[in-house]
Amino acid sequence: MSDKATLVLVDGSGYIFRAFHALPPMTRRDGTPVNAVYGFTAMLMKLIDDLAPDHVAVVFDVARKTFRSDIYPAYKANRSEPPDELVPQFSLVRDATTALSLPLVEAPGFEADDLIATYARHAEAAGLQTLIVSSDKDLMQLVRGDVTMLDPMKQRRIGRDEVVDRFGVPPEKVVDVQSLAGDSTDNVPGVPGIGIKTAAELINTYGDLDNLLDQAGDIKQPKRRENLLNFAEQARISRELVRLKDDVPLTLDLPDLVTPARDLDRLTAFLKEQEFNRLLVRIGAAEAPATSIGQAVRSMASSPAGNDHPAAGRGQDTSDRGAVDQGAFGAGHLDPGALADMAGRDYQLITDVAALTAFLDAATAQGVVAVDTETTSLNAAAADLVGVSMALAPGRACYVPLRHGSPAQTGDQGGLDFAGDSPRCPQIPFDVAIGLLRPVFENSAVLKIGHNLKYDSHVLRRTRNGGIRLAPVDDTMCLSYVLDGGRVSSHSLDHLAKHWLDHDTIKFADICGKGAKQVPFGAISPEAALDYAAEDADVSLRLWHLFKPRLGQEHLARVYERLERPLIPILAEMEARGITVDRNILARMSNDFAARMADYQSRIHDLAGAPFNIASPKQLGEILFDKMGLQGGKKAKTGAYSTSADVLEDLAASGVEIAKEVLEWRQLAKLKSTYADALVDSILAETGRVHTSFSMVGASTGRLSSSDPNVQNIPIRTVEGRQIRTAFVAASGCQLISADYSQIELRLVAHVAGESGMIEAFRNGVDIHARTASEVFGVPLADMDGETRRRAKAINFGIIYGISAFGLARQLGISRGEASEYIKAYFQNFPGIRDYMEHAKATARDNGYVETLFGRRIYISGFDGGNQAMRGFAERQAINAPIQGSAADIIKRAMIRLPKALDAAGITADMLLQVHDELIFEAPSDQAAAAKDLITSVMQTAASPVLDLSVPLVAEAGIANSWADAH
Repeated sequence: MSDKATLVLVDGSGYIFRAFHALPPMTRRDGTPVNAVYGFTAMLMKLIDDLAPDHVAVVFDVARKTFRSDIYPAYKANRSEPPDELVPQFSLVRDATTALSLPLVEAPGFEADDLIATYARHAEAAGLQTLIVSSDKDLMQLVRGDVTMLDPMKQRRIGRDEVVDRFGVPPEKVVDVQSLAGDSTDNVPGVPGIGIKTAAELINTYGDLDNLLDQAGDIKQPKRRENLLNFAEQARISRELVRLKDDVPLTLDLPDLVTPARDLDRLTAFLKEQEFNRLLVRIGAAEAPATSIGQAVRSMASSPAGNDHPAAGRGQDTSDRGAVDQGAFGAGHLDPGALADMAGRDYQLITDVAALTAFLDAATAQGVVAVDTETTSLNAAAADLVGVSMALAPGRACYVPLRHGSPAQTGDQGGLDFAGDSPRCPQIPFDVAIGLLRPVFENSAVLKIGHNLKYDSHVLRRTRNGGIRLAPVDDTMCLSYVLDGGRVSSHSLDHLAKHWLDHDTIKFADICGKGAKQVPFGAISPEAALDYAAEDADVSLRLWHLFKPRLGQEHLARVYERLERPLIPILAEMEARGITVDRNILARMSNDFAARMADYQSRIHDLAGAPFNIASPKQLGEILFDKMGLQGGKKAKTGAYSTSADVLEDLAASGVEIAKEVLEWRQLAKLKSTYADALVDSILAETGRVHTSFSMVGASTGRLSSSDPNVQNIPIRTVEGRQIRTAFVAASGCQLISADYSQIELRLVAHVAGESGMIEAFRNGVDIHARTASEVFGVPLADMDGETRRRAKAINFGIIYGISAFGLARQLGISRGEASEYIKAYFQNFPGIRDYMEHAKATARDNGYVETLFGRRIYISGFDGGNQAMRGFAERQAINAPIQGSAADIIKRAMIRLPKALDAAGITADMLLQVHDELIFEAPSDQAAAAKDLITSVMQTAASPVLDLSVPLVAEAGIANSWADAH
């Protein structure tokens, strides 16, 4: 072996899991799952071809139980079993390693990391350079001299400096830091209260773990000192768990690791058996597919959004066999290495017509392009377009600057002066660029891919000369939401890039600064903007390749095609229209709230016997529980008493007058600040209207949410809350129409539970709450009083939210025993409801998700935890989510159908707002009545023909000059 030859040690076990989570499901013809095998094989082939190492070994774990389990039985005991789809692939990836003619190393009783540490030591002694291919942080302790790492997902070399950046200490001290900080992933205990940063500070101060523990009694911070003294032995045990063994008996000697020649016959046989046709093409064992990208994607681009035909929007085959048939850029059909490998990106800054024309011609030819816009505001109605980015393939993207320059000089012409280092910013004239973009962005044969395209659609439609209608589109945010609603913590581009591609995106603050020093995006040079802008389009395209094929595999294509994709342009139009808000009404309301708050303040101070800041929870707590000596005070970790709404409501229920007054004061204060005052600031000067932003991924159940301003949280149960809606008014010559579903969730409960008594009541138009009261309390309908009906209504709605006896007792002001009897009587009279609830909980517990009537999956966690409160919350979610989600799906179908129905009837009516089960329209006064009739008709039939409901849907509507009066 020659001096400084290279040994590459591949963390094979890490590769398996990376490949499995990076790729959508893939199966062979016999049904065997192979996505991890495909990703593993493709990445390993590329790695060896790129590095051409002198020596190589692929290292695997054998079993979870190792010598560390004897030291600490709980080591890795918190890890769940691998997914069922991954288990049969473990042996296949070993077969793949053998098929690639690569040495395979594993040893019972030891982890792959220990073998890597051992081979690195032997290689060092033999004068070899060692490159460890892994993103496992535990291996960073091995970095030294000729031992370095390569993160295969980020294509980033890791040396001593990178380890210091990660751990705050050099590689030789990493074990000490990990011993203190522990590792929740592997169940390494560490020392409570000490994280990586604190551990690094301690080790840098005291030199090593032993010296730190010897001198722990001298540490000034009491809690830190106490924990280090009490958990010293736990830290030492943790050190034995994280420190890698480098003396494992070798199963192959170093000379056995010389990189062999690839046996193409053996590799070809393996790839054919797995049906990896694209990889066969890659090694020259098969011909490349003749299908063009335009043919592959055009059918997806032109598929009829919202079509009720069962085949509408059906997902593509996700096997590699389908990938070959679909051409080079078919959704999900790129090698996983190409999708997750962000190195070698080719981002182009386009500032002339010829370059833009060439890029757009390429987009038209292949029939698909990713799109993203850079703007001046997060609110689309107030945003000006600054530039457009596009991507044709992973790593091949561009940025077209349109309005970069000094903020004071930003306009529509190219060559603007720039307030930076460069004296000029050459750009294509704005109108010229828009003229070139419009034909492609509106071309029905070119699919536009993006993330949160509702925003971009809104911005583009507001550009000059008629704007751009972006269509057809595929939205990776909506795709993620349909596929993983409730399963990923966020559907933002940054989060998904990290979750699926293991890539940290460039942040806005990285290029524009933060705080007082932040500059507008249009004030930076196009060169500085390039990577940030182009990356968004690039990442969106990569995510699309991962997400789109999963729709068919996971039977969710119809949810996306019927409910989410066609809603994108509808919501963009609604946001663009906005709704008129009367400033004068808001001003009068604000003054009234202020005067009433002053009255409450005076009474509160009199009851307290001293003036204090009512808005200060600390001062309020001291008044209530120290000065007045009221019972029930509980201090939080901060040392201050809790004065939450629950605490005050309990006090008020027990007759404490000051608590009632504070609750009233708080309600007025919130209405004043959140609505009466803030809504004025939300009125857009150019339109005189408020333009809310609807979030399509704000709730896991499928419900929309809104922000900037939030119109869905305006209180309607109090007179003051309803007063806010009086400020939302119709434009001159128009009226508002408020249409909402009547008791839709109760109707859906009756349907899914098959509860004949409730179904009959809804079919016959009987008051469901009176009917429930009659059944539960034994009161004839003719003798029903308001209070009995109110109690039945509380039970009806409480049951579908999984209300407990305690909750019902609190709501009705009765004893818990009485509430329990009510609930028991309810289930005796409506046993189908109980059966539905138990079935929903069991389904969620077994599958990890529940489904709406339209097939939307809502993932629910918390059933397996030891926390009873979490399990209770998960059970309530399982009961309510299918009902609330089905109601959300139905109103979305109505929203999608209504614009076409109104247009076909020749009625001018614009949909402005959606608030859960309610839709708000604006129509000319002479067409309002006709619009109202058509709107309610479409809403009542929105579930057809997909659902054959056993109960009728009823929509009620009103017409008036204000939202409050129309509702």
